[in-house]
Amino acid sequence: MRPVYAVSGGVSKFAKARPDKTFQALVKEAYEYALNDLDLERGKARELIDGSVASYFSDHFQRQLMSGIMVQDYLGLCPKPSHRVEGGGATGGLCFQEAWKAVASGYMDVCAAYGFETMSHVNTWKGNEFIALASDVSFDYPVGGFYSGYYAMMVVRHMKEFGTTVEQMAAVSVKNHGNAFHNPYAQKRRKLTIQDVRSSPLVAWPLTMLDICVMSDGAAACILASEEGVEKIEAASGKTVPRVKITGIGRGTDAMRMADRPHKDVILLPNENPEDYKHLKYPGVHSFRGGRMAAKQAYEHAGITDPLDELDFVELHDAYTSSEIQTYEDIGLCKYGEGGPFAVSDKPEIGGRCPVNPSGGLIACGHPVGATGLMQAVFAIWQLQGTIGKHFDDDTLQVREARRGLIHSHAGTGTYITVTILEKEE
Repeated sequence: MRPVYAVSGGVSKFAKARPDKTFQALVKEAYEYALNDLDLERGKARELIDGSVASYFSDHFQRQLMSGIMVQDYLGLCPKPSHRVEGGGATGGLCFQEAWKAVASGYMDVCAAYGFETMSHVNTWKGNEFIALASDVSFDYPVGGFYSGYYAMMVVRHMKEFGTTVEQMAAVSVKNHGNAFHNPYAQKRRKLTIQDVRSSPLVAWPLTMLDICVMSDGAAACILASEEGVEKIEAASGKTVPRVKITGIGRGTDAMRMADRPHKDVILLPNENPEDYKHLKYPGVHSFRGGRMAAKQAYEHAGITDPLDELDFVELHDAYTSSEIQTYEDIGLCKYGEGGPFAVSDKPEIGGRCPVNPSGGLIACGHPVGATGLMQAVFAIWQLQGTIGKHFDDDTLQVREARRGLIHSHAGTGTYITVTILEKEE
């Protein structure tokens, strides 16, 4: 496998609705942003880019099959190779890793990864129905299988097992909305209090509206390249490209139905002691076995032995405040069961030991599913290039001296999960 570099990224403005643009035009907005950041004209880019990977979750929102090839054509990339990736909420993360594979394998020198969703074309209840089709329609869906219910159930168990509180969950929302206040691409830019979160309308106890991400229209794009690809880009643009190396790739899966998930020993991460977990059977309904597998693989690939000390920031899939807390534990930022106290410490804050979701995360940025994992990648690239101030016109969210970051993408109730490690190339 060859070294692979993320050299550029772009995002559209995420919003509840973007009636001004079709899905093709939204992707073009993000794609051209990435090209402009490299000082590449579309004509030169067309020559340099060897192919692409397209990321979108549902054909239902567009009422259009084969949307990916329509985008490929709109961007002027035909007849170059492309394929579509779909994996629920992890679609964008899977897309980024598929683009990595295309370059690492030698199949391409330069690959574009782009993702999108236009969820405003249907009413919210209908959108929730489409998303619920990503659960088991033979068993879970007929008995009220909307995802807010699943996550409410999981966190109630987490509360019972570990003493997690609603205030700790609300602290995640306060942190992420506070970060997004400085992110011009975020859908929700407001400062909150714990009381604001707890007094917002209840969706599924204990989750309120401000504990849950919202549907969005939006797109994101990344350009990945080999060593030779970077040299071609630099020759075409006439400038040096700040390289971000992709050093760790991990994926995990789990059974669709949580009742089918076995209780076995905890999958241990490099920094964990088996003695601390011998009394536990895992995963239960309150944790994500696939997330542990993905993190374990990515850490082994990148040579990480202590995530909290060795990661400078994390962009993780916080579709729910509860899932951010659960994921702290499953990627090893804290001990199993201690996600609640970690959430109210200063560790995940900007300026803390390992800022989590410095962009604002899904909770505040929005969740246009096919774009979300790529959005995380774009923000991670900018962090490691040290250009948050340039892109946001405000450097409040720039993690100082960021050298290594993690992006995490999550589908369903943890059925597909990706973890990717990116590092600044010195």
